Amino acid sequence: MSSLYQNIPTSAEQDARLTLLTEWLGSLDLVEVGSRRPASSDASFRRYFRLDVAPALRAKLGDTLIAMDAPPERENVPAFIHVQGLLQEAGVTVPAIVARDVERGFLLLSDLGTTTYLQRLDPDNAAFMYSDAVDALIKFQLHSQPGVLPEFDRAFVLREMNLFPEWFLGRHLGVTMNEAQQAQLDKVFETITNNVLAQQQVFMHRDFHSRNLMFLDQGNPGVLDFQDAVYGPVTYDLASLLRDAYIQWDEEIVLDWVVRYWQSAKQVGLPVNPDIDAFYRDFEFMALQRHLKILGIFCRLNYRDGKPIYMGDLPTVMDYVRKTANRYTELKPLLRLLDAFDAFGDGAAPQVGYTF
Repeated sequence: MSSLYQNIPTSAEQDARLTLLTEWLGSLDLVEVGSRRPASSDASFRRYFRLDVAPALRAKLGDTLIAMDAPPERENVPAFIHVQGLLQEAGVTVPAIVARDVERGFLLLSDLGTTTYLQRLDPDNAAFMYSDAVDALIKFQLHSQPGVLPEFDRAFVLREMNLFPEWFLGRHLGVTMNEAQQAQLDKVFETITNNVLAQQQVFMHRDFHSRNLMFLDQGNPGVLDFQDAVYGPVTYDLASLLRDAYIQWDEEIVLDWVVRYWQSAKQVGLPVNPDIDAFYRDFEFMALQRHLKILGIFCRLNYRDGKPIYMGDLPTVMDYVRKTANRYTELKPLLRLLDAFDAFGDGAAPQVGYTF
């Protein structure tokens, strides 16, 4: 088997795990095992199933629960449990852990419903929904302390961005950069990295966006997919939320939301840059780092993992990248590289509302 696919579970492995999961669920006497149906899928090797709760327990546990199958050789279940506790302590709505078998990678979780932010958001409700999301983010950030989560350090930042030349440029576009082009990209990466690492550090969800936020009537939003949390730049999760790969808003609206977050964060004592222009620049550089990573990840999911669904979101992410690169003099070499490689476009400069 090609090394590209060596970490992907086979159908036989998945079937064997499903048998083990079914046996474990049956031993709990909490759910009706025969009611199992797929609940959702994501970009990882985790699988989720929704099950009906035993009738006698529904008043206590709700009508349904979610079973998570996370192969321990591929997924970090202890990290999921650890971060779930941190978020819960901070007052953020997350799935409760009803039962666990950490050794085999099984969790039984409370069900936060079926409506994601992405499904619910529209121009009429976006302001209050993002306000709720920002409130939850600030709660999490206020509980930050060093030494609790892995650090988002220089090696981490560069490892993420290097997915862009490997999988987007190399695998997707078939580009082999010459020495001069590689040097240009390295310089841009260094500029981004220096900005990111100079920012103040807080707890960081790392995937705080519309597909991982559940719309709830009470305790909105419910937060999912938090197991990869780290200690990193204060703008990261805000950039994930407002420069979302799956939904795009007008720049003047995003700028207003950024300012509102900045004002709230300052009021409660979070370590944001006291100058709004500098903070917005930090936000943009952070978003660019994330978007370069995403371009690589979406291509890797397609070519390595056989998950092409994310390829349709590449144009949105590239639009973010081009607009940001066009706004800052030190990032213009990235735009020239994209033009040279004809990455989603004819090389024409994108329309941008703000230039710094």
